[in-house]
This record gives sequence, C-alpha cells and structure tokens, in this order.
Amino acid sequence: MIFLSFDIEEFDNPLPYTKTLIFEQQMSISKIGTVRILDLLLEEKVKATFFCTANFAMHATDLIGRMINEGHEVASHGYYHATFEEKDLAESKRILEQLTGTAVVGFRMPNMAPLEALPVVEAGYKYFSSLNPTFLPGKYYNLNKPRRIFYEKGLCQIPASVSKTFRVPLFWLSLHNFPINFYKRMCQGAILKDGYLNIYFHPWEFADLMSPDMKLPSYILRNSGTVLVERLRSLIHYFNRKNYQFGTLKECLTRYPENSH
Repeated sequence: MIFLSFDIEEFDNPLPYTKTLIFEQQMSISKIGTVRILDLLLEEKVKATFFCTANFAMHATDLIGRMINEGHEVASHGYYHATFEEKDLAESKRILEQLTGTAVVGFRMPNMAPLEALPVVEAGYKYFSSLNPTFLPGKYYNLNKPRRIFYEKGLCQIPASVSKTFRVPLFWLSLHNFPINFYKRMCQGAILKDGYLNIYFHPWEFADLMSPDMKLPSYILRNSGTVLVERLRSLIHYFNRKNYQFGTLKECLTRYPENSH
C-alpha cells in the first residue's frame, strides 16, 4: 500500500531566508501548488491524505471542498504552521470538520515536530503521523524509534518511510535531489521491508519558486514546480506498474488495528 500525504499550509518556510512574503503571497504560492497536486491525483486516479492547517483551510475553502469531493482525506496540520499551542489540536479539528462535513481523525505536527501522544488522543484524534525515524542533524534524532506503525496510549502512530538500510529519509527533499530511478529503488526497498510506503510533500514545492525575493537554497529549488509534478507522476506510474494500491492514512486504522501489533 502506498500512502501519499501533503502538508497543506501557508508558505512561511522562506521566512528564515527572506521577510518579503506577506500572507497573501504565502497563500497564493500554496494554492497554486495544491491545485497542481489535485490535478495530478485526479488525472492518475490516486487518493491521498491532506494535512491542512486551519488557517489555510479557512482561506481556501474551495480547495478543501475539492479535496473532499475528489475522495481524499483531510486531516489536521494544526491551526497555524509557524506556531503551535496545545489548544490548536482541538480547535483545528473543529474548524476542519465544520468545513469538510467529515470526521477528522489524523494529526501531523508542523515540521514533523514531536508531541506526546496523550494530548493528541484527548483532542479526539485516532492517528498521528509526525515521526520521521531517521537521523538528520539539527532536525531528527530518531534512529532508536520504530520505523513501522505502532500504537501508543491507543493512538496509531504512522512513521514516515525511510530506506531499507541506513534509514535514509524518503521525504520531500529526497524526491527533489536524488536521481529518480535511485529514489524509486529506495521506495521499493522500504515497501519490501515495511509492507507499505508513507511519503509526504508540501504544496509550495510544486509551485514556481524561482523568484529572487525568496533566495531559497538550491536543494529546495532543484526539480521544483512543474518538474516535481512530473517526477511525482513518474513515481506513481512506477507503483502502478508494480500493481501497488494507493490509500489514505486513515485506512491504517483498519488495515493495522491495535490488536494486530
């Protein structure tokens, strides 16, 4: 099973590099990328999970409606992307459920930051997908954490996928920077080891990021925009040729129930 997910947020990531993006610009870039993602998934008949901030969702209700109408899952990515308070767990869930008319059962912290399981459970979520079980200096120190789905305090924890050996992260930057055939082979290795693949991206990666105002590093700009759309399309075709199924992360609750671990 292949789980594609997208962290749908206001594009505040360039702020460490530049202070020129006002909120309208942040939203415009993320909206462009989200449309490109939705168009690709519709063309390829693939369902995915969209972790949305409440702030983005309230300013892009048409795109939230499209996600639901096209059969995708909407989960929570907090209230704002740049800041987090524990109360955001319940409040973002409430707003997203109001906008979608569906139950919101999954949560992912902005920047895949760690968070204790108990407050997530108390806010009413059934699964949490914020663990990248790898080592990345200054970012992740999780080589001792499980790489496969596990349960904690009744909460289904769904780690991001890493390579079969050495736990190389298979996250968004890998699709940008690794040769596409090498990336495909690493994904295949993870599937054979873990039984599934859980990889994630952001909408702004699929927009046009070459503006000199943003001054983004080359490892983000490389293969971004429409080039990244085609790299993801190539990856989807690769999985299709191997007859893998695509699903939403909430399906893990039934595919990998707690009593099976």
